[in-house]
Amino acid sequence: MSVAIQADHVIKRYGDLTIIPGLSESIENGEFFTLLGPSGCGKTTLLRMIAGFNTIEGGEIKFNDKVINDIPAHKRNIGMVFQSYAIFPHLTVRENVEYGLKLRKVPKDKMKRKVDKILDVVQITEYQDRLPERLAGGQQQRVALARAIVIHPSVLLMDEPLSNLDAKLRVEMRSAIREVQKQVGITTVYVTHDQEEALSISDRIAVMKKGEIQQTASPHTIYTRPYNVFVSTFIGHSNLFRATVRDAGGTKAIVFADGYTVPMANLSSEATDGMPVIVAVRPEEFSIRAPGDGLTCQVHSKVFLGKYITYGLTFPEELVLPKQPSIEFSQDLGHAEKILETGDTVTLRPNARKINVFTADGSHSLMEGVVRHG
Repeated sequence: MSVAIQADHVIKRYGDLTIIPGLSESIENGEFFTLLGPSGCGKTTLLRMIAGFNTIEGGEIKFNDKVINDIPAHKRNIGMVFQSYAIFPHLTVRENVEYGLKLRKVPKDKMKRKVDKILDVVQITEYQDRLPERLAGGQQQRVALARAIVIHPSVLLMDEPLSNLDAKLRVEMRSAIREVQKQVGITTVYVTHDQEEALSISDRIAVMKKGEIQQTASPHTIYTRPYNVFVSTFIGHSNLFRATVRDAGGTKAIVFADGYTVPMANLSSEATDGMPVIVAVRPEEFSIRAPGDGLTCQVHSKVFLGKYITYGLTFPEELVLPKQPSIEFSQDLGHAEKILETGDTVTLRPNARKINVFTADGSHSLMEGVVRHG
């Protein structure tokens, strides 16, 4: 029976070091929920707290309405899939999948039906008599997934399960994991640092930084309406510009440092006249325009990526925030009327409906309707 998960002000400390300072989050029954963030942000620590592998120094974690803080890991009815697969090398595929059922003393006929079904679901029936050494990485990961699911856990926890696979296999396996999860309808908490993986597989994503959740939302919302500058730059790429809000009789706009003005119909009431702001523009949110109808820059690099060309840009220093790793324009070759060359001077207009505006400290969005937890 799948469950909802509730974390209420949970704290994790190692001695004097606080890893998670008081995190709260709700995960819905049957949801595919991803914890995403850079290394050291606390996502695996939180997953291990849910699993029962880490102690909880404050707050509560609940499965439905039951507090599980003091319930040992083996009594929480969880399934776990690790980065290292952790399958038994001396057992066949079928024997690996049967293992948890044998520990639970499931009758042989019932165990056979369960194992047959899950082998079919994860598409490894034809490999059931093989030892793990005769399986490819993706096949081994399917075995680990089958073994975790066959016991019908309340929660499936997955810690960087695809990081040992090559790029093509990762794409195949994330689709397989998503399909299997929806088929069995189990609440799943998935840890990754791979943004593309998180966007493609999740119902909702929680972006973490230094033990705190910066934003929880659907993949589409996380990408298109990030809550703060950290989320905007961690999920995909964003170019950051300096600007000021102009409010003339209720008609709002943002004015860039060179005077270029973009009317804005979706700024929140917090955005007031004269307020300095940060404007985030994703590489695909620019369009090439005539001089004077946008922001002028110079192309300093060009990378061909098949469907797209990504240009590295140089803007006047007063326009952009310093210390950005790169400033980019991504051109879809299916709609490109003009291909740029290194050294070209070009005028780019940001799409007013797509760009994001943040407070000058980058702490939160000034767009209407953007919330931290959704």
